[in-house]
Amino acid sequence: MGWVWVIAVLFWTGGFAWAADNIRTALRNRHERKMQLLEAEKQDRLAVEAAHKPPEPVCGCTHHLAKHDKQGRCHERVEVPTAWDENKKPLRYEAGQCNCQRYVGPQPLSQVYADDLTDLA
Repeated sequence: MGWVWVIAVLFWTGGFAWAADNIRTALRNRHERKMQLLEAEKQDRLAVEAAHKPPEPVCGCTHHLAKHDKQGRCHERVEVPTAWDENKKPLRYEAGQCNCQRYVGPQPLSQVYADDLTDLA
């Protein structure tokens, strides 16, 4: 019966609050670490997926190679600023031609067929 009084005294003096606070802190830290691990796994998965994609042939004007003709002129329509405020920030835009002149992205690989160099037979 003496142990009931010990538990009652601990309860009245706040002894269980210390234990509850430690448990709550431990669970919060565990949750934060788990969320960090999940985020790291997500970043790894995205990096692996991005590594398996072929490079996009993108010009310096950020338009795809398909938007350029054989001479390198870009045929994409862009927003061109026509009015500015006192801080030189654009206020109005109009549709205009992209001023890009040359494709500077990675060269797409052509498909090539080559015979085997050695005979297996």
